[in-house]
Amino acid sequence: MITLILLFSLQVPVTASEADSLQAIWDNQNIAVQTRLNAFQLLIWEHYLFNKPDTGFYLAQTSYNFANKYRLKKQMADALHMQGISFALRGAHFKALDYYKLALKLREELGDKKGIAASLNVIGLVYYNQSDTLSALTYFEKAFEKYEQAKVRKESAAPLSNIGIIYMDRKQWNKALYFFEKAVEIQELFNDQRGLTNCLGSIGLIYLHQGRLAEGIGFIERAISIAKNISDNFWLARHYNNVGSYYAKHGRLEEAIDWCKKGLAVAESSAILVQQKLGCICLYEAYKGLNNLKRALFYHESVKMIGDSLYNAETVRKLQQMEFETVLLQDSINQAAQNRLLDLARKKEVSRQQNIQHIALGLGAVLLIMIVALYGRLRSVRRAQTVLQVEKDRSEQLLLNILPAEIAAELKLKGSAIARNYDAVSILFTDFKDFTAQSANLSAGALVNEINHCFEAFDGIMGKYNIEKIKTIGDAYLAAGGLPKPADNAVKNTVLAALELQKFISRRKIENTTIGKTAFEMRVGIHTGPIVAGIVGVKKFQYDIWGDTVNTALSIETAGEVGKVNISQSTYELLQNDVAFIFEDRGLVEVEGKRKLPMWFVQLAA
Repeated sequence: MITLILLFSLQVPVTASEADSLQAIWDNQNIAVQTRLNAFQLLIWEHYLFNKPDTGFYLAQTSYNFANKYRLKKQMADALHMQGISFALRGAHFKALDYYKLALKLREELGDKKGIAASLNVIGLVYYNQSDTLSALTYFEKAFEKYEQAKVRKESAAPLSNIGIIYMDRKQWNKALYFFEKAVEIQELFNDQRGLTNCLGSIGLIYLHQGRLAEGIGFIERAISIAKNISDNFWLARHYNNVGSYYAKHGRLEEAIDWCKKGLAVAESSAILVQQKLGCICLYEAYKGLNNLKRALFYHESVKMIGDSLYNAETVRKLQQMEFETVLLQDSINQAAQNRLLDLARKKEVSRQQNIQHIALGLGAVLLIMIVALYGRLRSVRRAQTVLQVEKDRSEQLLLNILPAEIAAELKLKGSAIARNYDAVSILFTDFKDFTAQSANLSAGALVNEINHCFEAFDGIMGKYNIEKIKTIGDAYLAAGGLPKPADNAVKNTVLAALELQKFISRRKIENTTIGKTAFEMRVGIHTGPIVAGIVGVKKFQYDIWGDTVNTALSIETAGEVGKVNISQSTYELLQNDVAFIFEDRGLVEVEGKRKLPMWFVQLAA
């Protein structure tokens, strides 16, 4: 990831008007073929490839087909190169390598030293991302040599930076410094601000690792200043997080928290999920070191939430992309059909001036060509549609892991999902008794592992009874029966799920006590009533619920007892005639706010 950014940091998407101009050149069939194709490839590179790599791949394929028709080898190589980058950006590095090597072969045939250097550099990236640093180093060095032979100094900073990264990974600090400093010389010469913020930050990190704290912070502050000036929040957040992580590893925990909070704030302001995750990991480590287990757990859960959001963002992007790609394929088919009709019309015009025999032969040849071309085109379309279907199925499954099926379907259909009112939903809350005091007996790692073990089991129980998990909040677990589709047995299933949760925790306590480990006890409360449910958020949306019913359910849980399931009057009234349960009347029990609510304990009948 770092290396890809090093290589492509200069790529800034064109404006909408510039993109329209490039598209207009490509669409204008009166302009020279090479000019049209160059404009189209620039549009793909600047506007699609790094923002929408899936779309970039399909457009690059169109570009390759067009270039191949006119045997424009340079543009064919450029198209293959972009397709390789598309795969690399999506993590399919070996697939990317196939396209890079095809591009390299064409560039070697052309003797294009600059193009050869670019291919060697990205091939090096593939090996680096597969942890084959020896092969990566060889390719980066060859790339630098080719750039030097082509007398293209500006681009040569990319392989130099990549070589520096390899030596930095190996903790060969002086060698890494040498290559970063060489890259900085070139970047300063050509005023490459994005490259500078990267390399200066890397030099600062090396100084930190060498114990040269003042010098290291000085370089990183220069890198931060540049990142601010060019509004590059990715690198700004990364610099803050890097310093914070260094301080966390060296026991300067308060300073680590200060730097990482800055990194997290910048990342959140620009919805940069990768850097948000790094910031939360840094804060988790720092608070764990301070033995502030509540804050450590909060940031640990934030890391998990951000991971879900990364999947979520990918899912939404794929859903939007599917429709575009389908249209793209159909447009391509239509365009091919139009071209064939034009060719046929020209051949008919020529055939009028020839004899009948030539007419028959000409039409036969045209028909044969059309059949072969159509067959080849249909095969290509079928292959593309198969790929699209696989990606669609993968996206479908990913979306269903994030949202209820009905909500996911609405989101795909409309692009949004409206909030809904529900008359009777059973809200289930759980909470571990004396969590703060008990967690003091566990290390931060052991605490997180124990919480994860319990909540994973809870998820399985919710799935068994068709109860919708809403979220976890610290050591609390929130779920709802009767969402997103009301069901006649939702109240009963919610109570059955709650009883099974308590059964699991009881068994877990016996297991932990037997081996001398800390064991949690749990309260569970259920209340049934009206709520509002829907998707909240824009950057990290989730399915959530609101209403007084939720607050009352929390009060019911707080007023419960460990090992038991406490239910409200409304839940009791819906189940009181069910012979599967036995109820214990608790009378009026005081809750927060000096209110008194009727409550019942429930258990399974013998």
